[in-house]
Amino acid sequence: MFPKDNLAVTCWVWRRMRKLFVFLCLLLSHAAHLEGKKDNRFIWKPGPWGRCTGDCGPGGLQTRALWCFHFEGWTSHLSNCDENNRPPKERSCFRVCDWHSDLFQWEVSDWHHCVLVPSTLGQAKPRTAECVTAQHGLQHRTVRCVQKLNRTMVVNEICEHFAPQPPTEQACLIPCPRDCVVSEFSQWSKCSNGCGKQLQHRTRVAIAPPLYGGSRCPNLTESRICDVPISCPLGEEEYTFSLKVGPWSKCRLPLLKEINLSRRTVVDFSSDSKEPVTFRHQSYKPHHHAKPWDIEIGYQTRQVWCTRSDGKNAMLSLCMKDSFPLTVQSCVMPKDCETTEWSSWSPCSKTCHSGSLSPGFRSRSRSVKHIAIGGGKECPELLEKQACIVEGGLLQPCPRYSWRTSEWTECQVSLLLEQQDPHWHVTGPVCGGGIQTREVYCAQNTPASTTQRAKEVFRPVEKTLCLEPAPEASQLCNIPCSTDCIVSSWSAWGPCIHENCRDPQGRKGFRMRQRHVLMESTGPAGHCPHLVEFVPCEDPMCYQWLTSEGICIPDHGKCGLGRRILKAVCQNDRGEDVSGNLCPASFPPEWIACEIPCRMDCVVSEWTEWSSCSQSCSNKNSDGKQTRSRTILALAGEGGKPCPPSQALQEYRSCNDHSCMQLYWETSPWGPCSEDTLVSALNATNGWNGEGTCGVGIQTRKVICVKSHVGQVMPKRCPDSTRPEMVRPCPLPCKKDCIVTAFSEWTPCPRLCQSGNATIKQSRYRIINQEAANGGQECPDTLFEERECEDVSLCPVYRWKPQKWSPCVLVPESVRQGIMSTSEACGKGVQTRVVSCISNDNQSEEMTKCLKQTSSMPPLVQECTVPCRDDCTFTAWSKFTPCSTNCETTQSRRRQLTGKSRKKEKCQEPDLYPLMETELCPCDIFISQPYGNWSDCILPESRREPLRGVQVQGDSKQCGKGIRFRAIACSDKNGRPVDPSHCSSSGYIQEECVIPCPFDCKLSDWSSWGACSSSCGIGVRIRSKWLKEKPYNGGRPCPKLDLKNQVHEAVPCYSECNQYSWAVGPWSPCKIHNELRSLRCGGGTQSREIRCVNTAGSEGRAVDNSLCRQDEMPPETQPCSLLCPNECVMSEWGPWSKCPQSCDPHTMQRRTRHLLRPSLSSRTTCAEDSQVRPCLLNENCFQFQYNLTEWSTCQLSENATCGQGVRTRLLSCVRSDGKPVSMDQCEQHNLEKPQRMSSHCLVECVVNCQLSGWTAWTECSQSCGHGGRMSRTRFIMLPTQGEGRPCPTELSQQKPCPVTPCYSWVLSNWSACKLEGGDCGEGVQIRSLSCVVHNGSISTSAVRVDDAQCKEMPFQDALLKQLCSVPCPGDCHLTEWSEWSTCELTCIDGRSFETMGRQSRSRTFIIQSFENQDSCPQQVLETRPCTGGKCYHYTWKASLWNNNERTVWCQRSDGINVTGGCSPQARPAAIRQCNPACRKPFSYCTQGGVCGCEKGYTEIMRSNGFLDYCMKVPGSEDKKAHVKNLAGKNRPVNSKIHDMFKGWSLQPLDPDGRVKIWVYGVSGGGFLIMIFLVFTSYFVCKKPKQHQSTPPQQKPLTLAYDGDLDM
Repeated sequence: MFPKDNLAVTCWVWRRMRKLFVFLCLLLSHAAHLEGKKDNRFIWKPGPWGRCTGDCGPGGLQTRALWCFHFEGWTSHLSNCDENNRPPKERSCFRVCDWHSDLFQWEVSDWHHCVLVPSTLGQAKPRTAECVTAQHGLQHRTVRCVQKLNRTMVVNEICEHFAPQPPTEQACLIPCPRDCVVSEFSQWSKCSNGCGKQLQHRTRVAIAPPLYGGSRCPNLTESRICDVPISCPLGEEEYTFSLKVGPWSKCRLPLLKEINLSRRTVVDFSSDSKEPVTFRHQSYKPHHHAKPWDIEIGYQTRQVWCTRSDGKNAMLSLCMKDSFPLTVQSCVMPKDCETTEWSSWSPCSKTCHSGSLSPGFRSRSRSVKHIAIGGGKECPELLEKQACIVEGGLLQPCPRYSWRTSEWTECQVSLLLEQQDPHWHVTGPVCGGGIQTREVYCAQNTPASTTQRAKEVFRPVEKTLCLEPAPEASQLCNIPCSTDCIVSSWSAWGPCIHENCRDPQGRKGFRMRQRHVLMESTGPAGHCPHLVEFVPCEDPMCYQWLTSEGICIPDHGKCGLGRRILKAVCQNDRGEDVSGNLCPASFPPEWIACEIPCRMDCVVSEWTEWSSCSQSCSNKNSDGKQTRSRTILALAGEGGKPCPPSQALQEYRSCNDHSCMQLYWETSPWGPCSEDTLVSALNATNGWNGEGTCGVGIQTRKVICVKSHVGQVMPKRCPDSTRPEMVRPCPLPCKKDCIVTAFSEWTPCPRLCQSGNATIKQSRYRIINQEAANGGQECPDTLFEERECEDVSLCPVYRWKPQKWSPCVLVPESVRQGIMSTSEACGKGVQTRVVSCISNDNQSEEMTKCLKQTSSMPPLVQECTVPCRDDCTFTAWSKFTPCSTNCETTQSRRRQLTGKSRKKEKCQEPDLYPLMETELCPCDIFISQPYGNWSDCILPESRREPLRGVQVQGDSKQCGKGIRFRAIACSDKNGRPVDPSHCSSSGYIQEECVIPCPFDCKLSDWSSWGACSSSCGIGVRIRSKWLKEKPYNGGRPCPKLDLKNQVHEAVPCYSECNQYSWAVGPWSPCKIHNELRSLRCGGGTQSREIRCVNTAGSEGRAVDNSLCRQDEMPPETQPCSLLCPNECVMSEWGPWSKCPQSCDPHTMQRRTRHLLRPSLSSRTTCAEDSQVRPCLLNENCFQFQYNLTEWSTCQLSENATCGQGVRTRLLSCVRSDGKPVSMDQCEQHNLEKPQRMSSHCLVECVVNCQLSGWTAWTECSQSCGHGGRMSRTRFIMLPTQGEGRPCPTELSQQKPCPVTPCYSWVLSNWSACKLEGGDCGEGVQIRSLSCVVHNGSISTSAVRVDDAQCKEMPFQDALLKQLCSVPCPGDCHLTEWSEWSTCELTCIDGRSFETMGRQSRSRTFIIQSFENQDSCPQQVLETRPCTGGKCYHYTWKASLWNNNERTVWCQRSDGINVTGGCSPQARPAAIRQCNPACRKPFSYCTQGGVCGCEKGYTEIMRSNGFLDYCMKVPGSEDKKAHVKNLAGKNRPVNSKIHDMFKGWSLQPLDPDGRVKIWVYGVSGGGFLIMIFLVFTSYFVCKKPKQHQSTPPQQKPLTLAYDGDLDM
């Protein structure tokens, strides 16, 4: 204890120390915080990863940025952050490239089971009774990105590069829990007539398993004791006894202690000893490569006991029979399959490095040394594979392959022309559209390091190595058509000029005329005619004076002789003004004499222009002439100068007096471009940049001088200055050497050995990539090489060599005597043999080699029997007797009894031991009958070689006569199918058939072009075709036809407006109309000759007048006048002055004339000498423009049917009033001409469908039997184009296979359970394997044949034998399996959400004795998926009510009554009860389910239909009361009150039993009076009580409500 003062000091110190401690703690924590801040002030912050760059595949690289941040948020230098904690800045990644789409894909699993959607609390909702149809759920699945080759998982980003990730969850419905559904019970089994307690049972089967948490199946068996069993007298119960055999024990060897030195055996059934004694048969010495592998023979036992019918064991003597079952037998000791050790791993299959991550594979193997016997463990897998990866740096890159193509071949037009006309043959050069082909082959890609080489040589490889679609091997092409030039008409002949005006020599010259090119030639063979012609002439003049006359000026006065001034200009041959020094020295005169008529003189007009020359040249018969004329305007008066005679009014001169033999230069086509040393220098300076050119070459051609109608003449006859060039430079095409690929690799020789002796060859090939051209190196002759394979070994044939069977080995004598107490060595045993694998040369080989060739091994062990003394013994069966040719005969074989068996009676019974067997002889009579439908019509194969790279439809026969086939089924006389070769060599019935040939639409040839619709300007020319034959059977369709079944083609045309013109002769003298002969002047008429001439010809030949425009026909006559001597004479009007191009109406047009002779009278004025008029558009002023037509249709050459053509448009000159005029009018106005008058165009080629050849027939769809089909196909190589023949719909053909017999192994049904001497217990079931022949379906028609017809047995011995059991009387045992139930789908509202259904079967137990029911097995339910299921629904059914009870059961929609399946919540009631319950006096529940009254009472009902109360019926008191009325009789007050109210005039109740309103009023008033009395009593409670005031009528009212307590 502390003193009190010390305690106070202590407390004070503690308080001070506590404060100090708290302060120190705060100080330390703050310091630590500051230190931490100092250490962690700067932190690393990385940015997002960038895109993956680099090589495709795993060699990519990703980078990101790094920053150093202060903890307050600002960035700092990277050195401030801790380097140890620095995040990585780079990382490797997988770079996805487009070609990775072939290597990676999304792999999705199946949807998992549907689970309930979790609630908000994270727990699944329980499946409560509220579920009606289904509940909402979720189902998930696994989605991952994998490599296609080995299914290795990679990161999802790779697959997301090509396709979005599939969803991993989806909504689903979970059906409500469904209980197990079972059928109705069967009938009760019958009870026997014996005494004692007996059981009977009934069973039912499972129809549907429990699903989604439903209840398990109920018991499928019910048992009960038979009614009224007859009790047996004590000790005399009737029991049956059965000999029960147990299962055979495992095979074992005799133990050491079972054998003593004196060869006496002590039997020991224990298996504890581990010292086996090998019991070998001395004569059996198996070997394998000289190593013994012994088959050990042991023995096995089984127990036998006697069982009573109540399940209890009894003495064995009660079950003894004549023969005791076998309890010990020989057996083969089981030995497992023995194999060799694993071989070493093979090299990795991946020998190169590619962009994918796929690994390679390696394998190892082992072989079988000994197969399993005696039920030992079967052989394991003999081949093992695993993935392997070699480091990428150690591997070369994998080669990649791509398609390569050769050059296109030359365009072949003939292919298309033959399509359109099979009878077409070459008649000349062809052009237009065609087809060209090329070789397409697969080759290895060239590494990037070697792509610099100029000429890359590829090696063809297998086409399967190229994964991309192959390029086209054929295409349409075009050979340009050649068209000649279109030239204009000849111009007029020019003047006679020197050949060279710069150096004029001699007196010989040439006159020249020209024409120009209207449309250039096209194509390589296009030709232009000569454009210049010459004729020799004399006195040539390159320059000459051209004079123009002025007006006549009189010498004296105003009339008489005078002078006309001449103006001279020097012009060259082209009409250009040049210096006068160039013209001849003799200058033309400056004036010429003229005369102006005086007053009384005759007046004559001026000379007209010289007419055109009448001929273009002169010949012996006629010369060319020109004329000009003048007319008399006024007659002479008295004393005046008379008029000239009529012949003086016309003048003639010769023209075109040269010969008609024209000269011209003619050129041959240009030759090929060739190299020349003269232009080698040009190649160094001038580069031709044209594609495929190698410098400049030269082209030459011949140029000769030709005289028309004569032929070639000396070149000096033609002017040398106009000679066309003979040599021109040209782009020199390069020499093209032939380029071929390298030879492909030799086709591989077989690595494995070959079974036959056939010679195997290997081959290789190469492909021409480029043909030689322009003098290049030619292609080699050898493109295909072949040689025989060397070192091809023949496959050795291995076979099994079985030795003889060893003697039959029985159970060891010591064991047999100890168990069976018998010393006779007989009965069932085992015998063995050696089976070895040998080759053809009888050399021992490994067992695996024989197993690979034969698959099955002959048995090493078989059961055998050593006959006992009492057994029957026979000789071996003899051979069958020979058969005769008669099909009705039989063959037989025999055997005989041997030894003592010949004297035994039981051996003499032929039914048990037959001594002869008989069978029918084979019959060579065969019956055939057709089977199935006819095949398609099959045409014979064509032998025509296909074109390189393509096969057109015409290359193989597509129509005509063919053969169709129908299979036959061949059978022998007994109906067994046999090979069809017995009935027909081919196995078919054949008959001719016809595939109708397609006929194309046939049109006529084009008609000739019609005349141009317009003779002046632009018109239309038309030509047409008409229909000759319509197409049918899939022929080429017709083009669009008009109503007359014609197709037209129109092109624009142009006619020169002055091609046909009116030629007029001179006017005749004016014929005066005056009848007075004295007067020879005044008005009259004059006429002239009018004719239509072709101005295109040089002669101006007259043509029909209809060719000239009729509206422009000049008048043949016109009025005229001869002026009298006293009249004024004026000259002809001069031409109107030109209007401006704009035709401005404010501009005036003027023309003038001058006075020729004045009037006699000075008072008479002469007519006007000038006229003026405004320039009015389309009256006296016109504008001109070029008129351009639309483009014509594409025009082809005569030899072309499609391809490149020319479309044209024409140009004309149109006056502003719409009248077409000569092109000169537009050219004079210098209007802008359109440039292109023609352009290239393309006519779509009519290409018939091009098909490949038929493939080879496929293998038969069935290996045997009927119904097999073979097919072959063809493919569309080039689809139809334009109006070509459409592709046929039949691209595949079917053909039935020959009906060959099928041989199959058929398993028989399981035999009855064999117990080998016992009555019940464990036994064996067996079934046999037999070979049957049939036609494809094993049915009742299958006939058994010899087992040798079937191939190796597909079944092991374990499938031919199985354990079984036969229940003993009294045992509780399982029934056989029930039949599979019908296939049922899980459905919601009648709709299934699954494709696979379920079906079930069950086994239940049968109790034969209640004492053994504890040992009963469990009932078994099996379920399997099925297809073709149905939706069933389950509904409750109920019978009619009977005493408020009825039967309720569940029924499936197909009418089967079941247990389970119906919803328990919807189950209808089986016992009926009233609701609400009947609690009223004298009431009870009726059959109708409503409350009623007992007998003697009537129901008073409420308005809602429920019972109100029961009212007694008057006069029923004396009747005997019902038991239920006793309660009513104990309450007499109620009845009296009822009777009291009954006699009132005021009834408290309505007729319907309801209380009247006034009763409620009385009751309320009484209640108020009672409250008043209570308060009154309270105030007067201390006063003496005077009297009690109670209304007498309250009591009956209260009692009146006693019977209706629920009101």
